[in-house]
Amino acid sequence: MEVLNLPTCDIKVRRNGVKKEIFDPVRKRFVALTPEEWVRQHFVQFLMNERHVPAMLIGVEVSLKYNGLSKRSDIVVFDRMGQPSLAVECKASHVKIDQKVFDQLARYNMVLNVSYLVVTNGLAHYCCQIDKENGTYTFMPDIPPFEML
Repeated sequence: MEVLNLPTCDIKVRRNGVKKEIFDPVRKRFVALTPEEWVRQHFVQFLMNERHVPAMLIGVEVSLKYNGLSKRSDIVVFDRMGQPSLAVECKASHVKIDQKVFDQLARYNMVLNVSYLVVTNGLAHYCCQIDKENGTYTFMPDIPPFEML
């Protein structure tokens, strides 16, 4: 798999028959290694190691209902009260981050109601803070540490 624009970390990969699997420390199991999962697991490690998010406050592939449809948010960070505070949409590194990706996460946020949205393909990362009172958002220069969420 390719090198991403994220700090190096200890990622466990194994071969299970003909398939490769990657260890997810949040779900505590190996999952199929796809290009998107490669990005997701690196971003989970980034959140834990660089932004000091406790693993127990991270949800991976969090189920939600939007317009009667079952959807899954790639990563959701919860605050210490158990409320969602940051949502991350991960794409494979070859997928361009465009308005469609932001729109997908914005739709999920109609259910999650987080204060921070992040989209990443492992190479480019964008974070915005939602001003719920005024219905606006501001792009941030970096992803905030857990204490600020």
